[in-house]
Amino acid sequence: MSSAHSSPLKPLPPDFIWGVSASGYQSEGGNVDSNWDRYNADTPTQDRYGMSVDFRHRYRDDVGLAKDLGVNTFRIGINWARVEPRKGQIDEAELAYYDDLILAMKQAGIAPLITLDHFVYPGWVADQGAWTNPQTTVDFVAFSRLIAERYYSDVKLWLTFNEAAFFMLIEWKYRKMKWAGVKLMRQHIVSAHRQVYDLIHQLDSGAMVSSNIVWMGEGLRSRALQWFTDWLFLDGVTDKIDCMAIDYYYRGISDAVLKGRSWEADPCPSGLGRALKKLSRRHPRLPLLVAESGMPTLNAEPRPDGVRREDALRDCVYWLQRARAEGTNVVGYMYWSLTDNFEWGHYGPRFGLYTVDVLTDPELKRRPTDAVAAYRELIREQGVPPDYRPVLG
Repeated sequence: MSSAHSSPLKPLPPDFIWGVSASGYQSEGGNVDSNWDRYNADTPTQDRYGMSVDFRHRYRDDVGLAKDLGVNTFRIGINWARVEPRKGQIDEAELAYYDDLILAMKQAGIAPLITLDHFVYPGWVADQGAWTNPQTTVDFVAFSRLIAERYYSDVKLWLTFNEAAFFMLIEWKYRKMKWAGVKLMRQHIVSAHRQVYDLIHQLDSGAMVSSNIVWMGEGLRSRALQWFTDWLFLDGVTDKIDCMAIDYYYRGISDAVLKGRSWEADPCPSGLGRALKKLSRRHPRLPLLVAESGMPTLNAEPRPDGVRREDALRDCVYWLQRARAEGTNVVGYMYWSLTDNFEWGHYGPRFGLYTVDVLTDPELKRRPTDAVAAYRELIREQGVPPDYRPVLG
């Protein structure tokens, strides 16, 4: 018998973080001037953003869905472009929306995890040169201070930048930056993270602050990309993070991923266990949080490889439990995402526990996938049972 199955698994601890993740822009919808609204408008091959899944107006219902799952944490994004649509002018109505969103979570017994930047910034920031301009660091730190001072008493988990290295590569693509511009962006984002880390801890010394990274997977190409993306951001902030927050989706950066056909990429749940153990060895002082993990389909259709969402989910939790049983300090698992959303230009890739047919259903009905019952059971039982065996190997 494989050593991976040599002993029964213990349930995950009562304080384990079970969550769902989302971003502001991808799910909120509506006409807000931001870099991504402009990218979308300027790219005819993309689906039109429109109302997305209209989380902006359906957030209380969606928080109710999260409560029904049993999660104790909900990762959300505060959309800078909503809060500060013009430089120095704060939209109090949009802040009131975020106030009520966080209140709804508190009433549901769910802790909010706030992401301050998820690839999106206001149009006026784009007009001033975006992240190649050092003024953007000043402006972002001021925005972050506004949000942190408003919510620090209710929020104990923070992410400054979502996948910062990928953010730089996205901006390189859309803004057609030269390498010198990427290096400037790196310098300014690293500085911003370090400043925001300090200001949050000045408000709440017990807060957990990080910035999630993408795990590139296995194979020579993936390892090279991991080194490169770590250099772009992680290496500049490792002394200013309280946990190692990772996003895990695939075995590696395959041709399917590079071609934008994520639903054809091998989800390889066993790779999550290997990733956690490798990161634990590299950063032994830091607890590990899986900030995103999920499996896409195309338009809610069966995957070409026949892998089902519920099986991939259970297997990911199995390998996480196995890694923890072997001494890895994993403190949480957050599924991406509660509902389908705008996958950076397209509504075809579906990651949601609840699927939403944005382009064909004007009611934007949330329809449960098979993974809803699976995740509810995993949370209730604090993981897979002791005799569970992975379905996907």
